Amino acid sequence: MKIIIEDKKPGEEDHIIIRCSEMNDVLLKFIADMKLSKKKLAGIKDGKITMIDPSNIYYFEGVDNKVFLYCKQDVYETKLKLYEIEEDYKDTEFFRASKSVILNVKKIKSISPAYSGRFEALLFNGETVIISRQYVPELKRKLGLREGV
Repeated sequence: MKIIIEDKKPGEEDHIIIRCSEMNDVLLKFIADMKLSKKKLAGIKDGKITMIDPSNIYYFEGVDNKVFLYCKQDVYETKLKLYEIEEDYKDTEFFRASKSVILNVKKIKSISPAYSGRFEALLFNGETVIISRQYVPELKRKLGLREGV
């Protein structure tokens, strides 16, 4: 792969051109990461709105028709719906872990099998999240694990 960086002309917008024979997972992840690098989420806590970098989010959870985003120590409400978050963050480090949770795989410290084909993820902040059995294959794919593991 060759990378070319050129100076832009005054007044010209920054842009990236990807020229490839076929789009693969590495390129899709790169594109998604580039798009997310400038994207911030509004989190609401105690009546204040805080702009949060997605890389600081451990997981999103839907509870009683509200969606919360969990950071290392703080919890914020967001006005986004889980399906919107799932769509906005597809092909990134986030994935649907259960009907009510979208999890950031970069925040997983360890995983272990749980009951009924589920997995339990221990996060770097000490919390645990259950991954429903129907989403375990996606977790393994995100982590680069073989199916037999």
